Formats: sequence, structure tokens, C-alpha cells
Amino acid sequence: MVHPIKAKQVEQIVCNALAEDLAFGDVTTETLVTSELEGKAAILVKKDGVLAGMDVAKEVFCQVDRSLCFKALVKDGAKVGKGKVVAIIEGRVASILKAERTALNFLQHLSGIATETAQYVDAVAGTKAIITDTRKTIPGLRLLEKYAVRAGGGRNHRLNLGDGVLIKDNHLVTLRSCGVGLEEAVKKARKRATRAMKVEVEVESVKQAGEALSAGADIIMLDNMKLGDMRRVVELVKGRALLEASGGITLDNVCSVAETGVDLISVGALTHSAKALDISLEVEPL
Repeated sequence: MVHPIKAKQVEQIVCNALAEDLAFGDVTTETLVTSELEGKAAILVKKDGVLAGMDVAKEVFCQVDRSLCFKALVKDGAKVGKGKVVAIIEGRVASILKAERTALNFLQHLSGIATETAQYVDAVAGTKAIITDTRKTIPGLRLLEKYAVRAGGGRNHRLNLGDGVLIKDNHLVTLRSCGVGLEEAVKKARKRATRAMKVEVEVESVKQAGEALSAGADIIMLDNMKLGDMRRVVELVKGRALLEASGGITLDNVCSVAETGVDLISVGALTHSAKALDISLEVEPL
């Protein structure tokens, strides 16, 4: 089971989306389709993939018209094949048409992320590496996009800047200009962090990885590091900190990265470059 998003959060995101699309009503539907006309519609997957966003799609139809009946036939996280009907909606046809595009936008986008994530997860099967996302998300949609990553079998990295300490290269450059080195930066971060909060440091070389380890980092991020250097860091650290590979990760090289022995592989492409899954809605007036 995929850990869900809180209903209130989904409601607000959907409300914002509908305000954007229905700000001035639906002049086409309101002109051509009588409000009394009843019918049903099927949501149909047109390409193989992994489904995500059914509750979001349902919320769209509910907010447009509470009398609509939305029946999900497939759960999020399920693999679906071309031609699969994943939901049926019954009620006023005009309401279905008004909700159609917003619901499909969410469903296609989130299913695309889940599908992309599942491909990465499958590619590293048999290794200990865990696929995680990043904060490279569309503003306002992060909760949904990270949910879709979970639906695809991945894990979430930081949800926001307050969700963990990640000392990146620009932090270190800024601190060095003030005479503060990496070890002192980790100590300062540790004082501010809660007991449950991990302190992570981004490094670009084996030497920097050793410094981060000596400084007491919980997680060391290997940024755009070559495979050989990753292996050397794995041997150096020997499990004393978690190792995360990041930067330039693709489906073509993710397995090789996993085989170096790193613990985590963060992939920005899961959210910023996933192709929408082709999904359509077909109406049948009664």
C-alpha cells in the first residue's frame, strides 16, 4: 500500500487547479450540453505504465459536482496495460466534461512519474541501492509528485528545506569565505538539528568524502562522481555513513552506479523530466 497524502492537502491543490481552469466557467459545455443530461465516462490507459493519482482525480470530479459517482477500478501503484479501464464516472455529462481535463492532467502527470520511478527501481533490482527523488519538483505540486514517486516504488528525499540538513557546495563556498571549514560546518549543523534529523554533506572528490566522514556526517552525497571514485569512497567509508550518488543519473547508467555499493541514488529526472502517461476519458451519454 502506498502511504497516502492527507485529504485536506489534496483538496487545496485540486481547488487551486479548478480555479485556474474554471475561473470563467465552461462556455462550450454550458452552451451545448443541458444540465439534465446523464451519462457515464471511462478513464482509459493508452500506454503501459504504473498508475498514480486516482484519489486526486476523484477529488476533481467531486469538487466540480458532488453528485457524480466516481468508481476506481485500479489502485495507485498498480501496473496497467494499454487499453485498461481504470475508473468509471457516472452522473451529469456537463459536470464530467468540466472536470475532464484537470482530472486527466493530474492523473497523466503523476502516473508518468510513477512509471519513470518504477523503471529506475527495476533497473537496480538485486543491489542494495534505494532510488529517491529530489526537490526538483513543479512549485505547488511537490506533495503529489513525491507521492507518485512512492507509488512507483521509490523513496522520498527531503520534502522541504526544513526536513533535513544538506550542506551543499554553495554553502561550503560561502562558509569558507567566512573562515569556516567543513568540519566546523557539520558541528554547527549538528547543534541546530534535532536528534532524528540527519546531517548530509555534498562532496565532489574522494578527499572531500574523507573530510565529511571525519567531520561526522550521517550521509555523504557523491555529486557527479565517476564510478571508480564512488567505489573508492565506498571502500573508505565502510558503512560508517550512508552514501548517496547524485547528478547525471540516467536509466542507462543507474545500474552501474548501484553496483558501486552506494546506499541511495537520488534522481531529479523522476519529477522534472518524467513523460506523462497517455490516459484519456471517453463519455457515453445514457
